[in-house]
Amino acid sequence: MALPWYLKTGVLMSPPAAGFSLPGSLMKLDSGFAVPKKLQNIRKGDRERLRIQAVFSFPPRNGQAEKRKQLKQELLEAIEPLERGATATPDDQLRIDQLARKVEAVNPTNEPLKSDLINGKWELIYTTSAAILQAKKPRFLRSITNYQCINMDTLKVQRMETWPFYNSVTGDLTPLNSKKVAVKLQVFKILGFIPVKAPDSARGELEITYVDEELRISRGKGNLLFILKMFDPTYRIPL
Repeated sequence: MALPWYLKTGVLMSPPAAGFSLPGSLMKLDSGFAVPKKLQNIRKGDRERLRIQAVFSFPPRNGQAEKRKQLKQELLEAIEPLERGATATPDDQLRIDQLARKVEAVNPTNEPLKSDLINGKWELIYTTSAAILQAKKPRFLRSITNYQCINMDTLKVQRMETWPFYNSVTGDLTPLNSKKVAVKLQVFKILGFIPVKAPDSARGELEITYVDEELRISRGKGNLLFILKMFDPTYRIPL
């Protein structure tokens, strides 16, 4: 059976609603699209059977946002049972890395270090850093929660542990580009109040590979992976 001419053209358009006035050579729709007069001659049976709808070459506006939301959810669900990475097997680490890279690929913030989204207090929910995880310690001696704080206007960074020791460390940031910073730790506070000067070797680099209002992904030396969720965007590091 031969296709009607309006299908051969590749332009599919919805028929006008009943009761529309169609003067002149064009039909004006609510959307503002103009429909050729020939379409007025489409048989009613064809319209009802095919229910022709407009087809465009670009995806819906919210398509990227929905994809980003789905990828983030998959990553968070995979992370949840791993105790911030302390119980992750090599296979778990590989899977999380692959999921993180998918999220990084849809990063909505092109220059993270120039965005206000980077600032505030972030809760660490996953890392491959053995030093932070303290996985070799008995569970009751590990920090229950770890936070990382960034204030780009003062170029300060802070890392804080909670129960049982409340250790913390502050440092300085030096932007290397719009995504990467050099980190120089300055002062440790043992039990939260005993200051100890950090050694000069306490240096590193951190690249922000994803950031939005809720989630941040960073990578450090040796491809160490850090995944954090926003805890308090108003937090300021004490000077």
